Amino acid sequence: MVYAFAAATLAQIVPGGLLGLVVIFLVLALVAYLLGARGVAGFSMDIAKVLIVLFVVLAVLALLWNVLS
Repeated sequence: MVYAFAAATLAQIVPGGLLGLVVIFLVLALVAYLLGARGVAGFSMDIAKVLIVLFVVLAVLALLWNVLS
């Protein structure tokens, strides 16, 4: 029940879902890079890369699920 509440709250904060989070982390990485925080910028880019891969994997699985059912 707590997880459902957290997911619903996250969906309200970030309406774009995973892609919205990717954009947020990419903007954060760009701002951090411009301000000289190279470590934060690199970490934000790593998170964005993981989220993009997760999005692609879930999109392919959803596509396969719809085709096979």
